[in-house]
Amino acid sequence: MFLDVRMASKLACQEWKRTLVGTIHNAGYMCGLWLVGPMSDRLGRKTIAIATSVLGALFGTLRSFSYSYWFYLVMEFLEGALGDSFSPFYILALELVSPKKRIPFYMYCSFGYCIGGIVVALIAWVTPNWRWFLRAIYLPSFLFIFYSLLLDESPRWLYTKGRRDKAEKILENASKKNKIELDKQVLDKLSCKVSPNVTFSELLKSTFKSKLLRCRLLVCLVWWITSALVNYGLLINSVSLQGNKYIIFGVMYLIDIPGILIFSYICKKFKRKRPLMISFLAGGVFSILQPFVQTNFPWVSLIFYMTAKMMSMLYFNLTYLYTLELFPTYTRNSMHALCSSFGRLGSTLAPQTPLLAMYWKGLPSLIFGLAAVIAALVTCFVPDVSNESLPDTVEQAEGMGTTKKTYIQG
Repeated sequence: MFLDVRMASKLACQEWKRTLVGTIHNAGYMCGLWLVGPMSDRLGRKTIAIATSVLGALFGTLRSFSYSYWFYLVMEFLEGALGDSFSPFYILALELVSPKKRIPFYMYCSFGYCIGGIVVALIAWVTPNWRWFLRAIYLPSFLFIFYSLLLDESPRWLYTKGRRDKAEKILENASKKNKIELDKQVLDKLSCKVSPNVTFSELLKSTFKSKLLRCRLLVCLVWWITSALVNYGLLINSVSLQGNKYIIFGVMYLIDIPGILIFSYICKKFKRKRPLMISFLAGGVFSILQPFVQTNFPWVSLIFYMTAKMMSMLYFNLTYLYTLELFPTYTRNSMHALCSSFGRLGSTLAPQTPLLAMYWKGLPSLIFGLAAVIAALVTCFVPDVSNESLPDTVEQAEGMGTTKKTYIQG
């Protein structure tokens, strides 16, 4: 985002080149999700998380040495396609945590995302040269290679691959580090259906055979497209607000922190479904009302805008978590990647929303609000599963929302 601003002086009168950078990145990210998701399901969460982290550092650093616009675009695409480690790291973390600890753990991880956005704004502010800005934010990512010595693979993934001995060893080491005595009989009772050794297309086919899972997938697609469109749209349109662009950018991430706190509290009290619907509706209402606030009440308009942004962060995070809990283990990352990939349609359209202000200044906010309300309504078609353990097979996923539990707890 800041890089595009710095390059603007060299690309004056070539507006299409400036906007193409963001489009290429989103296109790369969309394509990469179709690769990273299935590879994570087949090769392991840890392996792909570390690989994408290092590749992201490599392509980002190479971009800082670019003297050709087209070479820069190629590196931008490759970073988006092969350098995003958020999804595999997120799923690895989720599968390591028990249902009762899932929300607090997720909250702490989300704080890192917000702090990272604020730090990026500060680095951009104090680093006038865009090349050194890129090097400052990408070179530290090479340290992820040492995660191969620090991280364990997901025991749940190992169980689904039939690698029971390695999974039990990881659980035993974890119990020793936490000074917890783990009964061997407990490990022996753990069971999991081993995922079939079939191709990715066959796994998807088995998932899509289920009418319930097809319905869930359609609902998740609406969630993702809406969340990406509104969250990034509000962030992009915030540059029209008066003030220092770096401070505004940092504040947009800072406002997400109370959203995460509210999200964590509500999830503990009301599970998943109700807070998701309420956050979509609340964000939609504030977005719809914001354009109609009288111009002589600018602070009211700003409060509505920031509240809508906070709500968008709330339901975006909840969408991320909820999607993972609705699908079986051996296609979970693939289904998540599929939803996230189509969600890129929303983030691709978001940069175009400021153009709608030419017709009416409040049109972007109105569209964001209507989209959020629609997303709230379709949430009625999925079960509330916050107290369920993660399913490992299609049959178990179909049974979510019932009292029957026949799979690994935790």
